[in-house]
Order: sequence, then C-alpha cells, then structure tokens
Amino acid sequence: MRGATPVGSDFGHQLRHLRTRAGLSQEALAHAAEVSVRALADMERGRTRGPQRRTVQALAEALGLEGDEAACLEKSAALGRPRPRTPDGPVAPATLALPRDIGDFTARAPALARLLELAHDAERGRPTVTVVTGQPGLGKTAFAVHAAHHLAPHFPDGQFALDLRGMDPEPTPPRDALSRLLGAMGIADAAMPADTDDRAGLWRSLVSDRRVLLLLDNAADEAQVRPLLPAAGPSLTLVTSRNSLAGLESVHRSDLALLRREEAVELLTRILGPERVQAEAQAARDLADLCGHLPLAVRIAGQRLLSRPHERLSKLATRLAAEGRRLDGLQVGNLRVRAAFALSYRQLAPESKTFLRRAALASGADFSPETGALLAGLSYDEAFACAEELTDAGLLQSDANAERYSFHDLLRLYAAELTETEDGPGDRDAALDRIARWMLRRATAAALHFEADPVLAAPHRDPDPDTAPVGRDEARAWLEAERAQWLAALRRAHTSGRHREVLDTAEAMHWFSDVTQHWEQWVEVFACAAESARSLGSRREEAVHLNYLAWSYNLCVHDPDAALTAADAALTAARECGDGLQEGWALGYGAGALHRLGRTEEAHGRLRKSAQCLAAQESPQARLAELTILNTLGTLLRQTGRPAEALDIHRRSERICREGIPGRPDELIALYHAVARQQIGNDLAALERWHEAEPPLRQALADFEAAQMPAWVEQARLDLGRALAATGHPEARQTLLAARDALTALKSPRQVEAAAALAALDQVTTAG
Repeated sequence: MRGATPVGSDFGHQLRHLRTRAGLSQEALAHAAEVSVRALADMERGRTRGPQRRTVQALAEALGLEGDEAACLEKSAALGRPRPRTPDGPVAPATLALPRDIGDFTARAPALARLLELAHDAERGRPTVTVVTGQPGLGKTAFAVHAAHHLAPHFPDGQFALDLRGMDPEPTPPRDALSRLLGAMGIADAAMPADTDDRAGLWRSLVSDRRVLLLLDNAADEAQVRPLLPAAGPSLTLVTSRNSLAGLESVHRSDLALLRREEAVELLTRILGPERVQAEAQAARDLADLCGHLPLAVRIAGQRLLSRPHERLSKLATRLAAEGRRLDGLQVGNLRVRAAFALSYRQLAPESKTFLRRAALASGADFSPETGALLAGLSYDEAFACAEELTDAGLLQSDANAERYSFHDLLRLYAAELTETEDGPGDRDAALDRIARWMLRRATAAALHFEADPVLAAPHRDPDPDTAPVGRDEARAWLEAERAQWLAALRRAHTSGRHREVLDTAEAMHWFSDVTQHWEQWVEVFACAAESARSLGSRREEAVHLNYLAWSYNLCVHDPDAALTAADAALTAARECGDGLQEGWALGYGAGALHRLGRTEEAHGRLRKSAQCLAAQESPQARLAELTILNTLGTLLRQTGRPAEALDIHRRSERICREGIPGRPDELIALYHAVARQQIGNDLAALERWHEAEPPLRQALADFEAAQMPAWVEQARLDLGRALAATGHPEARQTLLAARDALTALKSPRQVEAAAALAALDQVTTAG
C-alpha cells in the first residue's frame, strides 16, 4: 500500500518522498523522466522550486502517479514558479513562448548532440551561448526551435523565444527587446528602467539563478545581442543569424551545413510519405540535387508536391532542371527561395551588391578576389572586403585553404538574375571583356614559364607584375586554380574575333600542356587556336595548332579517329606552306592515331617517313621532334613483336639526349631522356631481361615525379609494377595497385592493363 503524500509540503520534499516511496534512485527517476540527474537533485534540494508543467508531468508519469497525487504534485510546483511583483501588485507576464516545432524535422543529429552537451554545462551554473549561423535557407530557425523544444526539460524555469527581426529595415533595438524579456518575467512597464543598460542589468539579475532557455532568433549584429545575454547562472541562449556575429566573445558556434543527399531525400520522405518517394526513388534523388540540398528548397519542393497528391516527382524534377525556371519552381504559398535570398541582398552595401551580381559571371566552381575585382570594377582590396562581407552574410562560401570563394548553386542563379535585372548588357559585356583580356595576358605569361625555347620564354608582359606568379610552381598553381577563368576568356576572345590573342595564348600553353596531359580541355584550346589561325589566313600556324589538336585527341581524350582527321589536315597545311618541321609532326601524330586504330603497318610507314623528314633538318626543334618520333617508332616495333629492334631505336634516342641539343635547357632534355629510359626498360622486359629492366623504369618514374607529370608518372609506375611482378618483387602488388587507382582517376585507357596485371599477380599469389 502506498504511503500518504505529504500534502502541503514544498515541491522538493514532496518529490523526494514520492521517489523514495517508489523505490527509485535519483539516476533511475531522471532516466525515466528524461531529465538530468543534476536537475532532479536541484528540485529535491529546493534550488528549483517551480519546474515547468511538462517537466512535472514527465516526473508524475515516471513515478506512476494518477489523479489527485499527480494534481497535488503539479500544485506544489505551481506555487514555486516565479511571480514577480511590482508596487502596483501582480502582473500577468507577457508571453514569449517557443514557436511550434516542426514534426518532420530531419537530420542535424551531431549539432543537436552538441547542444545537449552545452545544456549540461549550463546545469553546472555556467551561462552558455551558442550562435547558429549559415547561408539563407539552411533552416537555422527551424533547427533552433527544434533544439529548444528538445532541451526544454533541462530548463524548468522558463523558455523564451524572441524574434530580433535582423533582416527588417529597422531591427528590434536592444532596449525594446529587453522590455519584452522583462515583461515575460512579469515586470510591469511602470517598473522598467528607462536606460538600456539598466534594463540589461535587471534582466541579468532576474535570470542569474534560474535555469532559463533563451532563443534569440534572426539577430542583426553583435551590438543587438550583447545586452540580452545572461552574465551568470545556469542558462542557455541560442542565437540565430544570417551574419556570422564573429565579434561575439566566449560563444559556441553551430555552423549548419547543407544536407547530405540522403538527408535531403529523407526530408522529402517525411513530408510526402515513404510510398510516394520510394515509387520514384531516382526522381527524389534528382530533386534533392536540383535543390542543392538546401533545406528550404527541399521543403518547398516537398510542400508543393504534398499539395498536389497526384503530381509525379519526376514532373517537378524536369521543371527544376531548367536553370532559368528553377527559382520560379521553388516557391509554394509564402515559402520562396528567391525571397529568402532577397532579404539578405537588401542588407548589403552598394559595392557588395555589385560584387555579388558580377561574381555570378565568373566561370568555374569558385573564383578569386582578383576575378571578383575585375568583374565588379573594384580594386583588389575593395573586392576582398566585399567577399568577406558576403561570406559573413552567408551569401558566399570561403575556401578553407585558399583565398577563393564559391556560390551555392541556387544563390548563383539568384545573383545571375540580379545581373540581368540590375546591370545593363553594356555593363555585363564590359565586365566580361575586362576579365577576358586580363586573364589571357596573365595565362600567357604564366604558361611561358614552361617554354623550352629560351627566346620564346622571355618574360611576357603580365597585367599586374606585382602579383604575377614567380617560377614554375607558382605559375602552375595559378594556371590550375584559374583554369575555368582563362579557358572562358579564350573562348570569349575566339567568338569575339580576337584571333591573335587566342593564338598567342594557345602557343604559350604548348609546353605546359605536356605536363598536364590529363586535362581534357586541351582539345578546346587547340581547336580554337586552329580556327583562329584559319581566320587569319596563316597556314603555318594552322598546321602547328592542328598538330597540337591531334596530340590532344590522341593523348588527352583518347579519340584516335578525331586525331587522325586533325593530323591529316595538319599534314596538308604543312606541305602547302613548305614547313618540314610541322610535316614531320603531322606524320608522327597521324601514325599514333593509326596505331591506336589497329592499322599498324600504316602507322609504321608514317613513322619512318616522319623520322626521315625530321632527320633532314638541323633546327633544335627538329631534334626534339625526332626524339619523340624515334621513341614512338621503337614502341611500335616492340608492340609488334620486334623488341630487339625497338631497343636499338631507343638506345639511339638515349644517345641524342646524352649529347644534348644546343639552345635547349637540361631539364627539358632530361624529360626526353626519361621517356627513352622508360621505353628501354619496357624493351628489356619484352626480352624477358626483367632484372635489367627495373633500374631504367625506376629512374624514369622518379624523373616524371620530379617534373610533376601525373599522366606520365602513372604509366611509368604501371610498367615498373609489371617488371617487378615478373621477378616476384615484394613491391609489385602495391605498385600495380597504386597505378591502377591513379590511371582510373585520370581516365586513362591503360587502367585496363593495370587491372589485368594486378589480377594476374593476385592469381599467381593465390596459387602459390
């Protein structure tokens, strides 16, 4: 039989009596009621005299109380809840209740877990503040509200939510915000201090010993928030803002990220139901991607489909796939992605608005402040300041390692719309022409760091010598980082008829293209250049760039049919203008394409003609070309079962390298020597002289690695791995595995050879 409840006793005594009667420890009751042990202990000791109704209900259920006993426990708690009084008597407090939680809230588990840890910190008597930031549409308010409801049992002395209207033309002043908070605590208007600092002091004194949860939503800046933060006591404050509020001291940060694809699909599932999403699983994934995994956009898509129960997901996905209609499609009722972005845009300074709009004209996934400056017509320092402001406002994302910025896909579409509506065609064209000319000059100067001819490698006039790359490493880093920008500039120059600029840039890229053979973009570069040469009526330059085009088709995109067409056109142009060097190259590139097409005898004949043509010339360029052709000829001989002849040819190439070529730098000749060594190693392997093959292949691999030529490195690694496998070397498997993975990443056809060699080695190992 239950013992009598001590009616009329205070809440703490009553709770302790009921727990003891039920035979529960504090830990067991806390777990059953989903409150912390610390919170329960404070209630029993009388530190918390009046917990919230939902906490009391949870405790009553955990204790198995019913009817009068549960009502009695609630009555005791109610008596202990604070009722501030003023000289005029009791005041009904203004309500700042938490907004409604969203039942289909999805993801954010790590961020919620972190907030739970912070709630435990608050229970130890330390006021805790966490700032929730991120770009528009990430669901900062939804997350904060959901978290507040989840954490409410830990803060039985009250939960208050206040919208600070940070995106309004006139955000809520701190004085007014404090008035509402004090009113929620029961302070009458007549009793409130007039001064903001005095109101802040009163607010802090009221919450200094209470476990209060405060949600400050949509904060404008640090100055608005600081007076509202408790200075002492076991409180937790959640602040949401589109700005980073980087100046707030001693706060925790919860920077929300985009949803993962599976989380975005889960949100759609919770809105629409599993049957509808599972029936069109791929369309759901497509919708998540088209929404950029942005929670607001995904929610809008889901709510729109929910209001149209017979509409297929694929129909909406098709509509959103058209970029020009995507933002129009992402609106339902008063939820609009465009409107969410517009709130932030309106807050920007004029220069930052211009920077945002013009940055949408940049090519590629990201851009530098330099690019933004050129497009917006600003200085570098002005552009950098704008980019940082936009990052703080959540409208741009900054790279973790470099001074580069990027848009979310939907924000880029929004900024592009603004460019159309707020900038005239003349302004846009001027911006694009400005950046195109600058980028081509910088790209040309940077690429010439790789030029083999000392005369051609003379310093080129960079548009900004003070920031120009110095040396090959810096030049390569710039050319790689700005690849999308200078390629777009080349494209614009070509379509605008600035053919000499196109040819100068493409010619400067010749040697740089050799060390970045894995770039598919070289096809477009040299196709544009060949067309520009044709437009200028220069048959010699047309032959040059058609040869480069044939090279890129052969080695960069592995399309021998297109390579043969380009090489034959180069051969015709070279013969018409009497250029023996380009004739030799054209024969060689055509031979490479024929070999890849399986037309081996024709390839062999062209290579012989090419070698003869080039040997008859005395220029350093002809010697380099001859080296390439000899190496290719030897490779063909080996592949057609004549490895001894191939070894003789490649030894001849090696002798030319050792003798040197006047006027050509040693590091360039070293690369040709590396190619010869690689082929000599392969010839020796074909002759089953495995141990002799290993040293030249290792040296070739080291030379290519030193030159940072990934496509060449991995092919040499594959050749070395095969030789090591033949001798049972312990490094064989790891070497082949690395080569296979890298060649696959480079989309090289030789990945098939690597996979086959690795499988054969594994089979031998298993059998052994």
